Amino acid sequence: SNLTSKAILLYDEWIKDADPRLEGWPLMSSPFPTTFIIGTYVYFVTSLGPKLMENKKPFELRQIMTFYNFSVVALSLYMTYEFLMSGWATGYSFRCDIVDYSRSPTALRMVRTCWLYFFSKFIELLDTIFFVLRKKNNQVTFLHVFHHSIMPWTWWFGVKFAAGGLGTFHALLNCIVHVVMYTYYGICSLGPAYHKYLWWKKYMTTIQLVQFIMITVHIGQIYIMDDCPYQYPIFMFIIWLYGSMFLVLFLHFWYHAYTKGQRLPKMAKNGISKDQ
Repeated sequence: SNLTSKAILLYDEWIKDADPRLEGWPLMSSPFPTTFIIGTYVYFVTSLGPKLMENKKPFELRQIMTFYNFSVVALSLYMTYEFLMSGWATGYSFRCDIVDYSRSPTALRMVRTCWLYFFSKFIELLDTIFFVLRKKNNQVTFLHVFHHSIMPWTWWFGVKFAAGGLGTFHALLNCIVHVVMYTYYGICSLGPAYHKYLWWKKYMTTIQLVQFIMITVHIGQIYIMDDCPYQYPIFMFIIWLYGSMFLVLFLHFWYHAYTKGQRLPKMAKNGISKDQ
């Protein structure tokens, strides 16, 4: 009881620093709804879903997946534009860009864009659910589930406390990469007749690798800049750690797939990983 009371007091004290502009926004009252959704997702894709599908035929989801993939392309294009117009093309320096907590139109536009990006991570959970329903369980890897789980959870804190500034650069890049990737997936889902238009598939790993290099270099600037008053340095460390981890994983993949010429893993066939 004493520990519970201390935890509640600590949470109440901590949440006082949250951005008041997000008061009443969907899923932003506390981290618990997000945690529940992620927990349900992990349980379904790793346990319940495969058990339910064990004695059933895989679902044919081509039309649904085509609609889904191109919808994500459209959403990613829109978020890219909004991130650019709310800071990255209208004043950000790409160095020490702090969070604007004002209620100016541009600052509020960035808040809305950050929340939409956070919400889009829940939409992308369908990637894994489609794998399960199609009985492609070999693609439900630890890294895939980890990536799709950690993004919405960490972004809840990012939106709640620091919606803007240099911590959103990786989101802008991720939206741009998703435009390319989900275009590929969309064309692929149209069927074999359209695969001749996918000659550029070999460049996908390169695009992903460049993404993580840019994220790591950009966020690493905070360690060499003097007196950068960014409000939540802990977020910078988390982004740097995440970017560095995936950079190492993709360099390892690149070495074995292209330098040594080994057979590509199934989860990243044709140089593409759907973990991103």
